[in-house]
Amino acid sequence: MAYAVLRPDEFEWLTRPHEPGEPARHVAELSDRAGFAHVRGNVWRYEPGAKGRRHRHATQEETFVVLAGTLSLYLGEPPERVDVPAGGIARVDPGTALQSANRGDEDLLVYAYGYPPEDERAELLDSAL
Repeated sequence: MAYAVLRPDEFEWLTRPHEPGEPARHVAELSDRAGFAHVRGNVWRYEPGAKGRRHRHATQEETFVVLAGTLSLYLGEPPERVDVPAGGIARVDPGTALQSANRGDEDLLVYAYGYPPEDERAELLDSAL
């Protein structure tokens, strides 16, 4: 296929594991559906107060494009909070500890992609929050 188009109303949202009573994160996994050959990409939707798992990728650079809301990233050791508003972009080098969160009162929508796509899971770290 020479191209792929995925429309938001066609996304299949998967709710990620979270603790009872904790706000959820939802992911639309795009890599296979879009036929990505050289990157890995997802759209994430965080409910207000939701947070991701703190992690570190050995070889994958990650880029976050904020579509709606404000993304709070906790980066490095010790963690430094960086807020990225709608329309903003953040790039994180391989080996950098990171955790994402929605500290706002509206849903956060983020397109996240990584290069090169890793075959192994990221190293999970203790939460910064």
